[in-house]
Amino acid sequence: MGIFKRMKEDMDVVFEQDPAARTYVEVFLTYSGLHAVWSHRLAHVFYKRKLFFIARAISQISRFFTGIEIHPGAQMGRRVFIDHGMGVVIGETCEIGNNVTIFQGVTLGGTGKEKGKRHPTVKDNALIASGAKVLGSITIGESAKIGAGSVVLKDVPDHSTVVGIPGKVVVQNGYKVRRDLDHHKLPDPIEDRCSQLQNEIEALKEEIMELKEGKANDNIHL
Repeated sequence: MGIFKRMKEDMDVVFEQDPAARTYVEVFLTYSGLHAVWSHRLAHVFYKRKLFFIARAISQISRFFTGIEIHPGAQMGRRVFIDHGMGVVIGETCEIGNNVTIFQGVTLGGTGKEKGKRHPTVKDNALIASGAKVLGSITIGESAKIGAGSVVLKDVPDHSTVVGIPGKVVVQNGYKVRRDLDHHKLPDPIEDRCSQLQNEIEALKEEIMELKEGKANDNIHL
């Protein structure tokens, strides 16, 4: 496919995904996600030719103007749509398939200083919602959905929905996996610990009151 047909295809995706898009001129000039994808394609060409400095320079310039950081080594398929995009980070060994949608604040990152494949693989038609963190050399299956704010550390099967911290599969192949998960009531370890401490304080207060009452009774008998 020629470069101009590819660019036209990228803009068509914007119209399919974003109801706010009005004209090709507006999309071409103002959509930072589109600019980041185009810049990445150029940077990736230099990266494959081992011109790493030029590739990183293009990547950093794109990051400055778009707020989206895509490592030149990342591999991206066709019709990838980055909506809004501010704060998106995509690591060096990421592999992103076709028709993938990524929202603002998403991180496709590693978990440490390991070598080799250390970033996620995202298969075709996946959707990763705002603020989600997908970390490590894991696979996000075809047509999978990652909920906003989720932290995903394990493979996600095809046609699944994942939410929570850490991410858990709640829907697979159209069927609920867990029926007891309220998305607005995710576990809060800090709140749980504070409640535990409060209960301990109340128990200590009761013991102190019992000791005081026992001492008062002893003084009366004396």
